[in-house]
Amino acid sequence: MEYKDYYKLMGVERDATQDEIKRSYRKLARKFHPDVSKESDAEERFKELGEAYAVLKDPEKRAAYDELGTNWKAGKEFQPPPDWGAGFEFSGSGFDGGDAATHSDFFEALFGRGMGSRNDQKSRRHFQARGEDHHAKVLVDLDDAYKGATRSISLRAPELDESGHVVTKDRTLNVNIPKGIRQGQRIRLSGLGSPGHGGGSAGDLYLEIEFRPHRLYSHVDRDVYLALPVTPWEAALGATIKVPTPSGAVDLKITAGTSNGQKLRLKNRGIPGDPPGDFYVTTEFTLPPADSESAKELYKNMQRELNYNPREHLER
Repeated sequence: MEYKDYYKLMGVERDATQDEIKRSYRKLARKFHPDVSKESDAEERFKELGEAYAVLKDPEKRAAYDELGTNWKAGKEFQPPPDWGAGFEFSGSGFDGGDAATHSDFFEALFGRGMGSRNDQKSRRHFQARGEDHHAKVLVDLDDAYKGATRSISLRAPELDESGHVVTKDRTLNVNIPKGIRQGQRIRLSGLGSPGHGGGSAGDLYLEIEFRPHRLYSHVDRDVYLALPVTPWEAALGATIKVPTPSGAVDLKITAGTSNGQKLRLKNRGIPGDPPGDFYVTTEFTLPPADSESAKELYKNMQRELNYNPREHLER
């Protein structure tokens, strides 16, 4: 998808105040409203303006959008970074993904799942009201799900300063990561949301867990996966290989005649739980390089001695 420069669409600078953004939107909305505009692309421009304003008028969405930076060029293929939105603290019950259906794929990729959105303030004008809940996505290590841990987590909460510019307020929390937690689960921190009104109780803070990318492992639910490099002789003759897992190394038996891409299961070695997940090893054949005369000669001997043609079935 293409990156959308919402500031350019709105005709404002990136450091524009919220009032400047509102004035620009009103001016452009009148110009491109399909009922009055004679521009051929009025309807499309009007929809783009609405989408840009939906982001820039909200200090929380605007601050998160600004994190993408200005390095995306027009027409360049855009994909949100893997850690998109991590560490941002949003008020309200969370962004309603249904709203994304009226906007572009770019908007939906950023705000269509779990991104915060402010609640209607009118509902809190009565004397006593509970504070809003806050939500944030946080990154933890896969190892934390195996063992449990206490981690120092930094969050940024966007707010407006006295001049109407969006700034972020930081806070750091020590959070207990329970053993067996899965990606997508939430940790509730009671009373750490917005303060209550008129003596009402404070809201809660919900942390949505996401695992950092790991150099060795991938995961699906509680199951964990490892691509294991295997030499041709280990696959052909059989071997016992020491395999790393998040819970410790395991001696894995490779049977003679193992094929490339074969999946081997280590039961109950996945993320702990009831029941625990499994740990899967997928074999990946690797070849030593022919980077010396002796290595080249060895490959030539194999070619003569083995008389092996992997494409024989294609020639029939």
